[in-house]
This record gives sequence, structure tokens and C-alpha cells, in this order.
Amino acid sequence: MSEIKNVATRVGFGKALVELGAERDDFLVLDADLAAATQTGMFKKEFPERFYDCGIAEQNMISIAAGIAATGKKVVCSSFAMFAAGRAFEQIRNSIGYPHLNVIIGATHASISVGEDGATHQCNEDIALMRSIPGMTIINPADETEAKLAVRAAMEHDGPVYLRFGRFAVPVVFGDDYKFQIGKGVELREGKDVTIIATGLMVKEALEAHELLKSEGIDARVVNIATIKPLDKEIVLKAAKETGAIVTAEEHSIIGGLGSAVSEAVCEEYPVPVVKLGVNDTFGKSGPAAQLLDQFGLRAVNIVEKVKKAIALKK
Repeated sequence: MSEIKNVATRVGFGKALVELGAERDDFLVLDADLAAATQTGMFKKEFPERFYDCGIAEQNMISIAAGIAATGKKVVCSSFAMFAAGRAFEQIRNSIGYPHLNVIIGATHASISVGEDGATHQCNEDIALMRSIPGMTIINPADETEAKLAVRAAMEHDGPVYLRFGRFAVPVVFGDDYKFQIGKGVELREGKDVTIIATGLMVKEALEAHELLKSEGIDARVVNIATIKPLDKEIVLKAAKETGAIVTAEEHSIIGGLGSAVSEAVCEEYPVPVVKLGVNDTFGKSGPAAQLLDQFGLRAVNIVEKVKKAIALKK
């Protein structure tokens, strides 16, 4: 068996920008003084004439990106999720979202797995914020492979895209033959008793939970949803109808993220129990990423507990 690689999704982001930079010259990359951390530094090294460091001024960076995009060019701008989605929300809403410009926001270092940077930098609210902007596409890749494919898809997409990446190195779960399409979820494991719908680094945990549940005689379906908006309602409703219960798993607040999006779709069209696993309406803490994921209950064993609760709620 080949050894499983651990790579941060932000690294996939940087690699994809370099690959695309060699293939096309119709886009620019902006960063807010964090190129080494966001991995846009890879692009800066290869294409310095197409890279602009806007300094620690995220709101200005978004405004500059909007101005460039208004001339017809594609623009990628990057910073930590807390500063991109949080500090620059008004500029994203009014200058990029409202005119529906072709700007890709590469938001890295999202959520609890930022680790030692602590609560001020652990943005658990960014998906909720971006979901509220009309026409915004939101993609939260599970691994390096999906991250690279998501960047490519975003570059071909018409309209603003929010790409969410992590700091923490996570297992590469998808092979080179993996197919990614904006707005489409992927069924990774078959099952009839319950469906686990996961996004981001929780996809790996969902796959581990599947194996744990199988040993207990529970047949769990596993679905990866990277595109949180627009949500793949077809795969969600199929899960609701065929398994009768859903557990959502995300490294984000249980308010406004994947769990909320799935709940809204199910409640409107085919009500079944939906049990959400995520950050429970609280701020993060400083500490090693792996320990924080344990402390905040973002592990396979916690998914197993939620699955049993969801099954118990089935009528």
C-alpha cells in the first residue's frame, strides 16, 4: 500500500496558480502581505510581473481587484479567511458581488486548524458570510487534489468565487482520476442507513467514520460536498429519500455553513432528521491543530456519535 501524503490545501492553491500561469496570461494575483503563508508566493516567484503585494490592507486589495476585473481581466486575491471574508466583507459585497465580477478570493488559514494563532485568526464564520452574498460561489476543497481542480474550475467560472483553504496538512484522499465540477457533490461510499455529508478536512474523518460504523453494522453513505454554494440539492435530496437521515460534518460554525445549507434544502423539499457536526457557536482557542480538532469534536468518533443520534431520530 502506498503511503498517504499529508498536504495543506493552500499548497494545492499555490501549485494550481503556477500551472495556470504557465497556460494563460489573462489573470493577475494580488496578496495582502502574506504570500509565503497563502502560497501565492509560488506564483510571485514564477510570474513577478503579474503579482502585486497590496500590503496589510485587505479592503484596498479587494477594491483593487474589483477595479482590475472591471477592465475584463480575471483576478485572484488572497489573504487569511479572517481578513478576507471578515475585514473586507463590505468591499466583497459591494465591489465584487454586486457587479458580479470575475474575482477569485483565495482565503487560507480558515477555522480551528489554524492552531496556535488562536481565536482571533480562526475564522469559523466565513462560509456563512459569503453565503449571504448573492451570486457568490463557495468552494471548500477536501485535499490538495481537489484544491488544484477547484482553482482551475474557478478560473473558468463566470462570477465571483470564494475558495476556502486550510493551514493544516491533511491526507490526500483523491487520486489523479478524481473529477471535480462546481455545484456537484460526489458519493464516496454507498450506504442505506444514513448519509454523512462532509466538506473540507472533515471528508477524511467521514471516511474513517464509515469504517467504524461498518464494524458496528451500520451502513453509512458518505458524500463529499466541496461546493457549498450553489449546493447540489439533487445529491442531498437523493440522500434524504434513500437513507432517511443525514449528518453534516464541517470545520465551520454550525450556524450558516454546510449544515445550514443542507437543512434548508431538506426542510423545504423532503424533511428528514439532519444532525449537524461543526463548531458549536463558540470561538476557537490557541493550541496545536490536531489537539484542537479533538477538543472541538471534529473527528471520526464524533461523527459516529452524531450518526447514531440521526438514526434514532428516524421515524
